[in-house]
Amino acid sequence: MSLRTGPDPRAGAGRKRTGTTGNPVLRARTVPARIRSALREFSEHSPSRFAILVFGGLIVLFTVLFSLPISSAEGRATNFVDSLFTAVSVICVTGLSTVDMATHWSPFGHALIYIGVNIGALGVLTLASILGLVISRRLGLRAKLIAASDTNPLRMHHGPVAEGQAVRLGEIGGLLVTVAVSALVIEVGLALLLFPRMLADGIPPLTAAWESLYYSAMAFTNTGFSPNAEGLAPFANDYFFLTVLMIGVFLGSIGFPVIYTFTRSIKARRRRDRAGKPARWSVHVKLTLVTSLLLFVVGAVLYLVLEFDNPGSFGSLNAGDTVFQSFFLSMMTRSGGFSTFDISQLNGSSLLVTDMLMFIGGGSASTAGGIKVTTLAVLFLAAFAEARGVQDMEAFGRRIPSDVLRLAVSVVLWGATTVAVSTVVVLQITKAPLDYVLFDVISAFATSGLSTGLTASASEPAQVVIAITMFMGRVGTVTLAAALAASERRQLFKRPEERPIVG
Repeated sequence: MSLRTGPDPRAGAGRKRTGTTGNPVLRARTVPARIRSALREFSEHSPSRFAILVFGGLIVLFTVLFSLPISSAEGRATNFVDSLFTAVSVICVTGLSTVDMATHWSPFGHALIYIGVNIGALGVLTLASILGLVISRRLGLRAKLIAASDTNPLRMHHGPVAEGQAVRLGEIGGLLVTVAVSALVIEVGLALLLFPRMLADGIPPLTAAWESLYYSAMAFTNTGFSPNAEGLAPFANDYFFLTVLMIGVFLGSIGFPVIYTFTRSIKARRRRDRAGKPARWSVHVKLTLVTSLLLFVVGAVLYLVLEFDNPGSFGSLNAGDTVFQSFFLSMMTRSGGFSTFDISQLNGSSLLVTDMLMFIGGGSASTAGGIKVTTLAVLFLAAFAEARGVQDMEAFGRRIPSDVLRLAVSVVLWGATTVAVSTVVVLQITKAPLDYVLFDVISAFATSGLSTGLTASASEPAQVVIAITMFMGRVGTVTLAAALAASERRQLFKRPEERPIVG
């Protein structure tokens, strides 16, 4: 018997015969695995670019589906621009349209709209993470980071960040479950409230069931489409119906991290933490709620003062109706998209107020658009700190780091730039009045859905520009900036400091 100390040539031959290099069947089987591996690596390396890619893919898919004859009520193919615009508006949960959404689409088309707004409202990365959680029943660290980037742009910009925030990385799994369950429970709950009201108005049961589900989805997703040609006109004086819509819009606009905090507080309302103190709400939750409620009240007061004598809006209403309609309009402007009257009839001052409210939008990681209420709050906190001569921003007994302020400034700057460029281009194309063009462009950017009528009557090039604005507004200026920017580099030196004159 001899001992071999070197490699066995027969073993090497055997490996060569069974390897993927020499076996085309095995080599073919590795192609899907390589594709999955490449997609996983791409999504984990750049969640922002992955989000844009998937959003774009969904828009292409829904554009094709909307252009099919089966999607049209008349059984004819819808032209490309109308199909594209509808797909962008649905996936971006905007609510603007170039066709009559109630009469143009068939039942199949309305089903696409219903599915599309729910996909767009949850967010691409969140939805993908939910599906992964359902399939694998667990989330790895990288999957949590991907999902976390959909709820906190700081993670998308810089990767893992300090955990003093609304939802910690270890809680992402619970947040995803909350997103899926809360969206289902809230929409079903709203539909159950609307259904008997529609039956009482004489609507047939099947129609009432469908429209109640449709309205509940459009309220929670902050889209604002209506399934009937009259819109909200039949319910303009039904304050129960309108109040249910307001509740749905509010719950959708505050953001899933806030809803997650609510659910935890309800479950542990009588429990104490280890220190023996009640569970504390994060600064994000407090800023979101305080700023949202403040804007809601301030907006209603401004509409009440500016529109009480306008015959096109509230002029023919009594005092009680005027107050309610002012609050309803204030809630809908920041992303809801519903309206009980022709928005173009608002006074110019009210249009400008609406522009500002739409641009602000709702809460972060919500179904609403805009620059977000916490962005506005952080800017005001920075201004107050500067006025007081204090170096650090503080809120509710906590210090807010400077990188949050830099991100807030970036969001506002990119958002304002997007609105300005789109407004100039649409003005040049349509030659329409500035207040109408600015209103519809901001509505597109903030995914509000309110319109003066300009979008539907504009030419196709202008509609394409508005569609691009909707996409940029929903994907987010931070996401676009992070996707286009190069990966963060460590700078091993600092240049000499010099202060320019500001103000």
